[in-house]
Amino acid sequence: MREKIIDVREIRALAKKFSPDEIERCIELHLREEKHNCPLSGTTEHIINELSKAEFVRTRVDKGARPMDAVRELAEKIRRFQLDPEGKTERQTGA
Repeated sequence: MREKIIDVREIRALAKKFSPDEIERCIELHLREEKHNCPLSGTTEHIINELSKAEFVRTRVDKGARPMDAVRELAEKIRRFQLDPEGKTERQTGA
């Protein structure tokens, strides 16, 4: 069974509760298989993906974006990557 690409509720909750530095610390600790405060379960890949998404959203919110706009930006980046994983279109257009 495929895991969800983006769980908006989970990402928003993490982004609201933790700072980017705290999320980064959770990622580091999880990779070292040490206990951390970020409440997620699942495979390591799923946990790292969700924490990374939450860190992206929180960073945007801390820079003044509305939470939903930050989530939309994240979703757009994910869709763009899925359509063009090597970034060929971006490099050609200079975007």
